[in-house]
Amino acid sequence: MDYVGRCTHRVVKSNNSLRDIDNEKVAFRYKDHRRDNQQKTMTLDAEEFVRRFLLHVLPNGFQRIRYYSFLGNRYREEKLTLCRELLRMPMCEPPVLDADEDYRDRYEQLTGASL
Repeated sequence: MDYVGRCTHRVVKSNNSLRDIDNEKVAFRYKDHRRDNQQKTMTLDAEEFVRRFLLHVLPNGFQRIRYYSFLGNRYREEKLTLCRELLRMPMCEPPVLDADEDYRDRYEQLTGASL
């Protein structure tokens, strides 16, 4: 619950935590929650940094509690379009949901575990 709480109420990585971006490497500061919230620095390849960052993108139907940045309401579509262009990602089609399927069926379909 503690981890989920951190992810739903704010951005996973703020601009302030980024230390350096150089030669396709990203250095950033993070809090080690397993070791008394010690501040540490980690350097990753840019691709790995983006991969880890995208692991925190919520699935369709979920909404992060936020009011600013590129996911804020104002100009959201334009900002997301620009992000997709910069990342060279194609526009994806929304999934077709079965009207008879409830959240338990969808959860099992996504995770392979039954509620």
